[in-house]
Amino acid sequence: MTRTATERLALFGTLLAAFGEIHPFCDHWAQGSTTAKCKRLYGTHRVYRDGVAVGEEKSDRGDEPTMTASARGRRAVALHVATYTAIQTGAAAALTRMFGYRVPASALLAGAAINASTHAVIDRGAAFLWLADRTGQRGYIEHCQAVRLDKDGTPHAEINGPGTAWIELDAALHRIIGVGAAAVTTWLATRTRRKARR
Repeated sequence: MTRTATERLALFGTLLAAFGEIHPFCDHWAQGSTTAKCKRLYGTHRVYRDGVAVGEEKSDRGDEPTMTASARGRRAVALHVATYTAIQTGAAAALTRMFGYRVPASALLAGAAINASTHAVIDRGAAFLWLADRTGQRGYIEHCQAVRLDKDGTPHAEINGPGTAWIELDAALHRIIGVGAAAVTTWLATRTRRKARR
């Protein structure tokens, strides 16, 4: 095995760990519950920052700003993706440097752009459901829902969130994209380093 092949495999493995294994932390620890609740909001009706629709509030909230549901959804997903990208990219840079390898910024940014842009599209929900329909996974999503309890103890079904097929398919999609992002980052990083050696 050549030195270049060894270097590529080692870097790919490290980036794959950073992109794939840090993903659940970013989704479940770094993402706030309000962001998670609001990121799939769509519509022209007005909502408050916490996603509650105007007219459904339980107390006077007349002094609070409102926006359309779609605008709130876009803001929520933008916040989540910014946090996710900062943690994931920072971890990738820290891990590679800890092991004595400096990934060129251009290569790291390419991988971050792949992860961030696709994460935003998937997490908004519409493109995710479109893909689920095209691949025959909508039945799985509708079948594997979770039962949640309202504040008064009334059970209701929820199609996404922990314990659902939606979250499993979502995570699988992000992780397979992370493989591609790690491969692109590795190729760009080692290509740049080989040129510098010449």
